[in-house]
This record gives sequence, structure tokens and C-alpha cells, in this order.
Amino acid sequence: MNKTQLVEAISKDAGITKAETKKVLNSFIKTAIGSLKKGEKLTLVGFGSFTVTDKPARQGRNPRTGASIKIAAKKSVKFKPGMEMLLAVKKS
Repeated sequence: MNKTQLVEAISKDAGITKAETKKVLNSFIKTAIGSLKKGEKLTLVGFGSFTVTDKPARQGRNPRTGASIKIAAKKSVKFKPGMEMLLAVKKS
């Protein structure tokens, strides 16, 4: 499912226009990204949690040449599904 299909499904389920749904979804994405940028945890009960983790710098290998390369430290977003989601997917 892509964003357009998600907007259509939510619009149909909630009984609101696609324009309103798209506006709300875009606002949610913007707010979620802002929260994660601040280092905050985003938890949606039943759905799951998003957290930001720090990945330290490390040594790697260039697969083509086999030469050792340095991989820079970075931040990464992790998602842990909620119990309700896990059970729903397990039953399908």
C-alpha cells in the first residue's frame, strides 16, 4: 500500500474527503518527524513505537575491492510493533 492508497482507505473508512485525509496524514508525518528529530519516542498504543538510535562509527569492507573503509556514525529510526498489531498479523 502506498500513500495514495492509504489516504483513499482512511478517507473511505472515516467518511471524510480525500483532501482532508491527506492534510491530516501529512500533518501526522510532519509532527512525527519533528518529534523523532528532537530525540523523543513516538508511541501509538496498539500500533507500535518509533525510536531514534545512534549507530557508532565502524570499520567496513568495500565489497568490490575488499579494501577497508570507515563507516561514519549516524542516527537511525527503529520501529517496534505493538501487541495488537502483532496479534492481528499473526492471525491473518
